[in-house]
Amino acid sequence: MKKLICLAALFIGLKANAQTKISGRIADVKGKPLGGVSVALKNTYDGSTTDSLGNYSFTSTETGKKVLEATLVGFRSFEQEITLGSASLHINISLKELVTELKAVVISAGAFVASDKNKGAVLNAIDIVTTPSANGDVTSAFKTLPGTQQVGESEGLFVRGGSATESKIYMDGNLVNNFFYSSTPGIATRGRFNPFLFRGTIFSSGGYSALYGQALSSVLVLESKDLPDRTEADLGISVVGIGGGIQKLAKDKKSSWGVSYNYTNLLLGFAINKQKQDFFQIPVYHQGDANFRIKTKSGGMIKYYGYISGNKTGFRNPDIDSASLKDAFSIENLNTYQNINWKDNLGNGWRIYAGISYSTNKDDIVNELQDAANQKQVITTPVFYAFKNFKVNNRAQYAQARVVAEKKLNGLNVIRFGSDYFYSNEKSTYTLYDGTEFPGTVKDNLVSVFAESDIYITNSLAAKLGGRLEHSELISKWNVAPRVSLAYKFPDNSQASVAYGLFYQNPDRRILPATANLDYSRAAHYILQYQKLTSQRTFRVEAFYKKYSDLYKTSVNIAGRESAASNNGFGDAKGVELFWRDKKTFKNVDYWISYSYLDTKRDFLNYPYAITPSFAANHTAALVIKKFVLPWKTGFNLSYNFATGRPYYRIAYDNAQTKYVITDAGKTINYNSMSFSVNYLPNLGKTNPKVFAVWVLGINNVLGQNQVFNYNYSNDGSRKVPVTPPSKRFIFIGCFLSFGIDRTQDAINNNL
Repeated sequence: MKKLICLAALFIGLKANAQTKISGRIADVKGKPLGGVSVALKNTYDGSTTDSLGNYSFTSTETGKKVLEATLVGFRSFEQEITLGSASLHINISLKELVTELKAVVISAGAFVASDKNKGAVLNAIDIVTTPSANGDVTSAFKTLPGTQQVGESEGLFVRGGSATESKIYMDGNLVNNFFYSSTPGIATRGRFNPFLFRGTIFSSGGYSALYGQALSSVLVLESKDLPDRTEADLGISVVGIGGGIQKLAKDKKSSWGVSYNYTNLLLGFAINKQKQDFFQIPVYHQGDANFRIKTKSGGMIKYYGYISGNKTGFRNPDIDSASLKDAFSIENLNTYQNINWKDNLGNGWRIYAGISYSTNKDDIVNELQDAANQKQVITTPVFYAFKNFKVNNRAQYAQARVVAEKKLNGLNVIRFGSDYFYSNEKSTYTLYDGTEFPGTVKDNLVSVFAESDIYITNSLAAKLGGRLEHSELISKWNVAPRVSLAYKFPDNSQASVAYGLFYQNPDRRILPATANLDYSRAAHYILQYQKLTSQRTFRVEAFYKKYSDLYKTSVNIAGRESAASNNGFGDAKGVELFWRDKKTFKNVDYWISYSYLDTKRDFLNYPYAITPSFAANHTAALVIKKFVLPWKTGFNLSYNFATGRPYYRIAYDNAQTKYVITDAGKTINYNSMSFSVNYLPNLGKTNPKVFAVWVLGINNVLGQNQVFNYNYSNDGSRKVPVTPPSKRFIFIGCFLSFGIDRTQDAINNNL
């Protein structure tokens, strides 16, 4: 027995002597200790976890070569082969954090992003239709964001000192060439498309992605909806028209189709809202669209959207050069747009995005000088009166083909590359008072290739690197446009971003054909941004600098119209912008505040030297407040827009000096406008109603504040007339009905 006890003791002692102690410290790549890390020898029961200081220690009776493994949720697993013997091992380990979508920094310098995936979205479809000053117009709603100007006499987005032609709008990756209804003198027209077509928006006020080009200032990227949740129909009746549509979802929920039609007649609207213009053709619009959606077997989607609209309008204004004559302007427009897109998963981390679009636009414009009896007058002495009688007939076709391949690498790292092809063919005939015609055709074939990568170094540090290469037949040259953004996330989940890029653009078609060979105009963007974004609050401040070069200068052509003559223009723009949105502080209240400071000068078109353009104000601000009162089933919305006065100029050609000169200049009054709307939902809370209704009352410029956008001058400059809105206020009343799906929740969704 004693011998057995001794042998057992000896055996235990030998086993104890064979144990190996393994210890060390585990930290992240920055040296911060990590607690709770599981450390073990792979395929054994030997191991431990780290304490709050990252220290670990355990012993093992294993011998020979083994694998030491360390794991922690959110970090990349660590493995190292070690040799176990009698000596202790001290192994320090560094774990690299996994880059995840929930925790990773967002590269956002210069961009406002809103989508179904982003609960901190800045502006979604509901925001657009419930912002009183927007009147349900996509781009008007974005005028409440920093960087945009309160230009009321012309349509488009004027961003950071850039003209409206320097901002481009894309739908599902394809350029929309005529997003707005055709221009009318002194009256801003609306966008053509319904906000509820889109499930996501990216508004980039600068430094935008290499996937897009031909915009010196900004891009607005709209993503259309996929399959509807269920079959639904809707009907809308208002003081300006009637419209309705249906979306039919297949029984297997893998495809859908839809059609809609809208008729707009502003007769009743103008009766309620008196216009300063004398409309001899009340604006009438016919608009129809169709779509289908097909889900592919691999989880992709084929989407088609087709649109057609026709409209007529005509009005008279007092002629600025006489006491009794009038200028009568009329326009008839027909526009079509077709867009088909395919996105799909190709396997092994590859995705493809491809699209084709085709659009046409036809404008027939007539301008006449008329007497008090509304009869056409041709006065040749002085001759400038005669030139007030003219016709313009425009016919345009546009097409685009686009393909983008995307490869997902480890983590969130992605590389994208692809190509665009743009075709445009625009024909116009300008007819003078005596029947003399000046036909012109502008064609272009533009090809681009681009590449872009999202590189996530850690959850806190990421970069977007890209570039774009373009060749235009019109310019007959190549351009190279590098883009780079860098973002860093702080421990409090706020982040800072910087961005730089070069951006090129062809001349606008309104100053073509050119009288000389031209190059691309160019802008360099420098952006610094700080933001803190949560589901309930958004704070953002951004500083920017833009350097313009090779801007287009114009001269008067033989038809008396301005045409591009050189690339001798230049300019710059700099400023600071603030944005704050809060859905938390006040119960059932959502509000946002934006402010922009802009300092810009440019020498382009017929400017005699570098001056602040007439569409740029130094200070702009907006306040939007939304409150839903559940017991009343009613939402109340208020917006206030402000801008300091914009400069105005009379620029005339001095024959003696053979150059353009400024003969008069000044600043308009400050812009102030408060708008108000009410949404009443009578079916809210009822059990299984068959029809869901939303009543809407909206009043723009409810206080009737005076607004002056610019000044028009007489031919000799002796008289100037302010450019003001068509009416002091605009009152809208409507009822929107939906069948098959409850749309009332859209008005009181979780954003309110």
